[in-house]
Amino acid sequence: MWRVPYRKVDLEAGATPLYPTMLERPELRWSFIRKVYSILTFQLLFTVAVSAVVVKVRPVALFFATTPDGLALYILLLCTPFILLYPLSYYHHKHPVNYFLLGLFTVCVSFAIGLTSAFTDGRVILEAVILTAGVAVGLTLYTFWAAKRGYDFNFLGPFLSGAIFVVILFCLLQIFLPLGKISVMVYGFIAAIVFCGYIIYDTDNLIKRYSYDEYIWASVALYLDIINLFLSLLTIFRAADR
Repeated sequence: MWRVPYRKVDLEAGATPLYPTMLERPELRWSFIRKVYSILTFQLLFTVAVSAVVVKVRPVALFFATTPDGLALYILLLCTPFILLYPLSYYHHKHPVNYFLLGLFTVCVSFAIGLTSAFTDGRVILEAVILTAGVAVGLTLYTFWAAKRGYDFNFLGPFLSGAIFVVILFCLLQIFLPLGKISVMVYGFIAAIVFCGYIIYDTDNLIKRYSYDEYIWASVALYLDIINLFLSLLTIFRAADR
């Protein structure tokens, strides 16, 4: 009895280019993209798990909200990710330091997200999570589709840099001069639009521009885009729920 010998099939071998002017081997770029999204998926799942624990275990949130030590630790958790971005930018291609810094960065952000959501109604959090997931997936698929047809989103960089500066100023204004409900919702809407743009921009860079050893930096960029989109939507829903 004759049998066809088993042969492992590489589904990425001979893959079509991701964009019309692509010169590199598509299977190498797909391998890089798969690695980035694997890291990103772990980051997001870890953030969801940590945030859920912080929200559900009330003593944790109360410790941070009602004690001086907890408040100091909360401020440290908020500041540490910004501090870690500098060594991450320098060591993002050096294994295993890059993974250690990425893990520490993700832990701090996860606790900060959990504490930010701790005293928010569960329905509001769920709405923000679902909408964030839907928008992120939709924009990612759109960017791959658009890149395939020759569209390039590199031009968004300067506009997004200017827009994020406006968002930061608006946020500082809200801290020192609290605004009304409508103003908070406008701020959340503007921030959400900006981070939607960043998801498209960074996904386009993932497809075309990041080198193969920049998988950590690419993961951090997309992770922050999605996290900030979630926080923006949470701001809108929380203000609307008042």
